[in-house]
Amino acid sequence: MIEAVTSITTGAREGRVCAFLWAARWYSNSKTLGWVGSDSIWTHSMPYHFSLSLSLSLLLFTCFPSNSLSNQFCKTEIGIGEVGCGIISSSSTTKLLIKGGTVVNAHHQEFADVYVEDGIIVAVEPNLRELYYVRLLAELAESNTKFDRFLHEKSRVTYHLDKLDVFPPNVSGSVGDDVKVIDATGKYVMPGGIDPHTHLAMEALNTETVDDFFSGQAAALAGGTTMHIDFVIPVNGSLTAGLEVYEEKAKKSCMDYGFHMVITKFDDIVSRDMEIMVKERGINSFKFFLAYKGVLMVNDELLLEGLKRCKSLGALAMVHAENGDAVFEGQKRMIQLGITGPEGHALSRPPLLEGEATARAIRLAGFVNTPLYVVHVMSIDAMEEIARARKSDYFPKCVALFSSPLPSPTFIKAPRNLSFGTVNRVVKCTSTTRFYSRHIGQRVIGEPVVSGLVLDDSRLWDSDFTTASKYVMSPPIRASGHGKALQSALSNGVLQLVGTDHCVFNSTQKAFGIDDFRKIPNGVNGIEERMHLVWDTMVESGQISVTDYVRVTSTECAKIFNIYPRKGAIIAGSDADIIILNPHSSFEINARSHHSRTDTNVYEGRRGKGKVEVTIAGGRVVWENNELKVVPGSGKYIKMAPFNYLFSGIDRADASYLSSLNAPVNRFKSTT
Repeated sequence: MIEAVTSITTGAREGRVCAFLWAARWYSNSKTLGWVGSDSIWTHSMPYHFSLSLSLSLLLFTCFPSNSLSNQFCKTEIGIGEVGCGIISSSSTTKLLIKGGTVVNAHHQEFADVYVEDGIIVAVEPNLRELYYVRLLAELAESNTKFDRFLHEKSRVTYHLDKLDVFPPNVSGSVGDDVKVIDATGKYVMPGGIDPHTHLAMEALNTETVDDFFSGQAAALAGGTTMHIDFVIPVNGSLTAGLEVYEEKAKKSCMDYGFHMVITKFDDIVSRDMEIMVKERGINSFKFFLAYKGVLMVNDELLLEGLKRCKSLGALAMVHAENGDAVFEGQKRMIQLGITGPEGHALSRPPLLEGEATARAIRLAGFVNTPLYVVHVMSIDAMEEIARARKSDYFPKCVALFSSPLPSPTFIKAPRNLSFGTVNRVVKCTSTTRFYSRHIGQRVIGEPVVSGLVLDDSRLWDSDFTTASKYVMSPPIRASGHGKALQSALSNGVLQLVGTDHCVFNSTQKAFGIDDFRKIPNGVNGIEERMHLVWDTMVESGQISVTDYVRVTSTECAKIFNIYPRKGAIIAGSDADIIILNPHSSFEINARSHHSRTDTNVYEGRRGKGKVEVTIAGGRVVWENNELKVVPGSGKYIKMAPFNYLFSGIDRADASYLSSLNAPVNRFKSTT
């Protein structure tokens, strides 16, 4: 009835799921033997069979976690500012039954019901009306006291049934008063979105984004995103000080979140703090800005040091890829030409500068042999660099025959004795070399953002400054044609997931640069609009499937940042972060009705099909009937472990590289 799930998180949830799995197996066997499912279910003969089955199953208590395991799990998910573990708020105890929908994961879809309890998905099965019996047995299995009471007081079976008011028997489709039933007939039930790229409560140009960790997250929930990963900005280069600031900002959060860490300098202290962030604070990614000269930008020397440190820690290196020196020159050029408006922003940082920086970062990551994540890919130029790096023939190289399975080979020519550093590094090629046709390029992740997929730069030339300035972001929104190319790259796998770079300033703040585009705070909205726009743009147009939609908006992010299947999946044991999307319903975007605090919206007036009608975060219904119900402080900080799947095989590649050097060469020194 319910299949076991591997690789779920340990602790309290494991015990509950284990209880349900055991109970489900007993129930399924009981139906086969005729013990359950008839009008005489609780006849005189039932207690004997039931008692025997329970007695024989006492050994299964080994699958229930000890208190120490439960406490360990609490420590990994405790929200910043929460009192402690084991305290469950009334809103988190809600039991939900989502019936009649099509459950969609990144790998498959099926007609099924979803049962949620205490913020965890307990079961995903067709027709969970029969879950009453599963719930009964799981309740009995949760404590020795209940077992003893049931086994030694058989005459009081009816008493136990009265107490377990989840799915009363012989009442088709009815549930207990404490179970909220949501009808998802004709709709898709999907994992909540995960936005990998946001900037909430971020300070820039002597001001701060108008969306903080409450308003920004509330907007996200209204749009179907149930977790985001924000960027911590160091304080005077200090990672620890920066994290403390963001921990304070995040106390008002109303949904789950994680952190990336920005690196602005590198020394022994930063190197040590990077290790602390990874091993103790749950941060598994570090971002390097190749732009914003004099503020956040790092040079190649610092980038190389950072890449090496990321590799040693199993942390993912991320880059904002624009050539900061050239952008600085371009800005000066525009001012000299008298171009001071928002259009000067785009003209000063053309696509070729994004492409150059992307290529440079890719090559340096290949030299170090570590995975790379390129944020907000906005141009064809940058996308093509990523495509080349991911292709087998970008860096001609021989393939080490590792022990792990590799795709089917093809044969192409390669220059003799050619070596180049990549994740799957092989050196000393022969004139005719076996190459593998797929997946032997660099481990490079490309992240487009929704603004780059659906907008073009035409509005930057609008005669109204307020209108034009709201589109200013970096890298800039590009000319018509780039967006379509990025959509195609997303559909064919060159780009892997969609973020937003949600970083909003109101029209008053944008007006700081009315006489000089360099003073316009950079950033656009998207955290609320992303899920709708990706559906309408990519799924409705037939460019990606429904399962691909789940992959690019949720699952791939969860896998990259090592929180899958806790996040990004609708399976037993996963967090109950769920959306219900109606593909037949329509949406319209405008600043009057959105939930962000900004007074403008770059998607103003856009309409489309596919609307998120229900959002469930941590087992709580927070968006339903166009009504938002959120509580500050209810979000949890999600720690993310290092060494995601992108690091698989790197150590073997390094070993192969070293063994292939044939160096140093022992030479005899002449004595004459």
